Amino acid sequence: MDKTFNFNDIIKKSVLKLSEFTSFSITEILMGLIISFLVALFIFYIYKKTFQGVVYSYTYNVSLVLMSVITFLIIATISSNITLSLGMVGALSIVRFRTALKDPMDIVFMFWAISVGISSGAGMYSISVLGSLFIGAILIILTKLRFKQISFLLIIHHNESASEQIEDKLKALKYVLKSRSVSKDKVELTVEIKVKNNDTLFMKDISSIEGVDNAVLVNYNGDYAS
Repeated sequence: MDKTFNFNDIIKKSVLKLSEFTSFSITEILMGLIISFLVALFIFYIYKKTFQGVVYSYTYNVSLVLMSVITFLIIATISSNITLSLGMVGALSIVRFRTALKDPMDIVFMFWAISVGISSGAGMYSISVLGSLFIGAILIILTKLRFKQISFLLIIHHNESASEQIEDKLKALKYVLKSRSVSKDKVELTVEIKVKNNDTLFMKDISSIEGVDNAVLVNYNGDYAS
């Protein structure tokens, strides 16, 4: 019997092996689902704890949890068969997401959730857990550092006669002028200031100046036009 193989036989044999599915036990599937879900809950907590935007979106946070679990299912499926994985990549390449994300951190959390699903689906649970703990610690530390000195926009409506007194008060706050609009004798002044430990007692001093109609303090996260 001729036991020699030509190049075509090798290719055919390789393709047949590629079409074989790798079986997963129920235990492995449940373990992957549970780990990806628990890590996704950790992401859910970190997102809620460190959120710095204007309006917190509960539905977006829930979608991060589901995204991790769904990504796990996709990766576990395509890792069982290389031929299927190639078809899945082609199918997913035509998917387009139209949801607009205004906060760059939302994109970071989305990639975090996807990476948890990918690592869990590949069976690399230690990377999924330890990596998430490390990322969560970084976010909490940086958030606490940010809140030690928060930027605010101070908007003051006053008469022109009160400009000098207001300027003297603002010098102690190390302000940055954002805008100044004048209409007849009325002035609208917008400045950026940094407040430590939520100390807003200076608002009383500014409001008590004769000629000041009102003073408004707004949390500033960099989204306002300068």
